[in-house]
Amino acid sequence: MSNKVKITKMNQNKQELVPKLRFPEFRDSGEWKEKSLKDLFTIGSGRDYKHLDNGEIPVYGTGGYMLSVNDYLYDGESVCIGRKGTIDKPVLLTGKFWTVDTLFYTHSFKECLPRFVLSIFQNIDWKKHNEAGGVPSLSKTNIEKLNVVIPKLKEQQKIADCLSSIDDLITAESKKLESIKNHKKGLMQNLFPSEGKTTPNFRFPEFKNDGEWEVKPLGKICKYSNGGGNENNVVDNGKYYLISLNSIDTEGNLKPNMKRVNHIDNSLIKNDLVMVLSDVAYGNFLGLSAIIPNNNYVLNQRMAGLRVRSNQNINIEYLRLFINNNQKYFKQKGQGSSQQNLSKPSVERFPIFLPNNPKEQQKIADCLSSIDDLITSQGQKIEALKTHKKGLMQQLFPNIDQNHKSK
Repeated sequence: MSNKVKITKMNQNKQELVPKLRFPEFRDSGEWKEKSLKDLFTIGSGRDYKHLDNGEIPVYGTGGYMLSVNDYLYDGESVCIGRKGTIDKPVLLTGKFWTVDTLFYTHSFKECLPRFVLSIFQNIDWKKHNEAGGVPSLSKTNIEKLNVVIPKLKEQQKIADCLSSIDDLITAESKKLESIKNHKKGLMQNLFPSEGKTTPNFRFPEFKNDGEWEVKPLGKICKYSNGGGNENNVVDNGKYYLISLNSIDTEGNLKPNMKRVNHIDNSLIKNDLVMVLSDVAYGNFLGLSAIIPNNNYVLNQRMAGLRVRSNQNINIEYLRLFINNNQKYFKQKGQGSSQQNLSKPSVERFPIFLPNNPKEQQKIADCLSSIDDLITSQGQKIEALKTHKKGLMQQLFPNIDQNHKSK
């Protein structure tokens, strides 16, 4: 009886080395082989480039391309992974390149294809292998200890080609998204007055003879309020959504899946604006603003609430767009060394340029909002492709999470 149990377990373990989804021509090719990464390739360390002259060879760090020099560290296909900093964004580099010391590169591949190794790297939760308490770090030794499972070269090529085609589609759709964003940026520069002017470069025909725009400080248009310390009141299924520094995306929209609270301090109402007052979450996105869609929101600290005064005839969407088009002002007004913060006076003094005709505000808001809808739709398309790829990888690799443990 005990022997029978042992055989069953062995068969179960062996079954893990075959993917759930396999291309027809490889269904009878047997199990994948378990190997350590050190048996598949050699890990190279990046180096300082400052002794090199300017040239045509790209230099890469964990953040991507940095500059170009006149010498190369490696020539060919290579999968790179961060040694320090961003350790969970593997990339495939081809041709001649140089990497700095925060970015490992791979070479001397044995029985494996670089593009397949990229898929393996993308399937590993690198943050679980972080070796530092502060800045995330990886070492050659621990990377080399990781175990993975691989098929023969022809099956590797088939899987790599399949996943690369999805990557190409994601890249193409991402470029389209950037193009739409750049179009919006260009439109905003022309639909709002540039620095030193009181009328925009472009005006809709029906408003060309409406004269100069009025300038008002934000404090006269809106009543300002500071957020409270509500993060200590977070509960599951709370009545109110908590607006914090990371609740607004870079396009000025509220993100989904916010934390929730019951006890509140500084509640918000429909069509209030909320503004980022600290760069701790966004870097340079001081002043970034979003509109509250209903009364079920509450404001956290380091955020400001802006409620349009009853005597002001202003389109709230126009106001949001105008504020978000003038990030330069808020960057200049940020105070502090390690962390930039906006003060109430600097927010209230921000000059708002307003068309005299409320219909012109509406026209501008409608035009730009239609592009925002395109941006949202395109972003959702990209996320759907990424989700599709992730699900496909789970089917094309045999229990990868169980087999990339270190020996």
